[in-house]
Amino acid sequence: MITEGCRQRSALASLADRPRVLLVTGMSGAGRSTALKTLEDMGYEAFDNLPLSLVPALIESAAADAPAIAVGADARTRGFAIESMLETLDVVVSRTARELKVLFIDCDDERLERRYTETRRPHPLAGDRPVMDGIRLERRVVSALRDRADLLIDTSNLTVADLKRLLTGHFARQTAGLRVFVTSFAYRHGIPRDADLIFDVRFLDNPHYVPELHSLTGRDLAVAAHIERDPDFPPFFSGLWQLLRPLLPRYEKEGKTYLTIGVGCTGGRHRSVYVAEQLAAQLRAAGLRVELAHRDLLSSGSPAPVPSGAGVTAS
Repeated sequence: MITEGCRQRSALASLADRPRVLLVTGMSGAGRSTALKTLEDMGYEAFDNLPLSLVPALIESAAADAPAIAVGADARTRGFAIESMLETLDVVVSRTARELKVLFIDCDDERLERRYTETRRPHPLAGDRPVMDGIRLERRVVSALRDRADLLIDTSNLTVADLKRLLTGHFARQTAGLRVFVTSFAYRHGIPRDADLIFDVRFLDNPHYVPELHSLTGRDLAVAAHIERDPDFPPFFSGLWQLLRPLLPRYEKEGKTYLTIGVGCTGGRHRSVYVAEQLAAQLRAAGLRVELAHRDLLSSGSPAPVPSGAGVTAS
């Protein structure tokens, strides 16, 4: 099955290389400007908060020169009207033989309020009212656009590096088949919101309660040996691979370029780390491109938030 998926990669790469227009929108303060800067670093020609009446001409004039265009728009953009905006973009994009994708950057209301409070910036829709009133109004205004999005990224618990990784994984201009990101995590710190698949390994015997293993991690041989001695580990891992193996080429066939797999345990230090390491090795052995991270292994508090970028434009 993996071999079949590999044979399709050249065709999928051709589809991925098709000239693209990426509409980057979302909640003010969620990290849209940071996303646009990252896309610009990736080779996109990026424009932010232009009057929407100018966007069609911009796309057509860049049709022959820019293989990828990112257009930033939110509730502050002049002429912001969701239905007419998307209809106009669909027409001009199809005329220039490009594909239109919509990326929506979101964040929890409470975190958005905190970001505005900490930076002492007014919310663009709040006026003289509290920041939360502006956030709630904006969420109603952009709800239809959120539903239309091809990809939604929630930055509530993401670092800037996490956001850049997701954007690179999903929107790199040239791709060659499926890329997989495997991450371990601690359930007590929450499930990774960007994960496509989640596997819970809290049923495995916990090295945390073994005094000589407590201070070690799933990367240490002694912890690995302890987990492997659990009689339920071999059938679990075999079953996990048997589940994933036929899915991967199907994801490729459907044009998916980036897959995030989360493996969780209570503390994110022993069991999830070991299983994530083994899964990443298995995926690499199958010929896939794999990134591996351990979200909570060295955690010492909350991740640094994605900056709001309010008022910042990418040129």
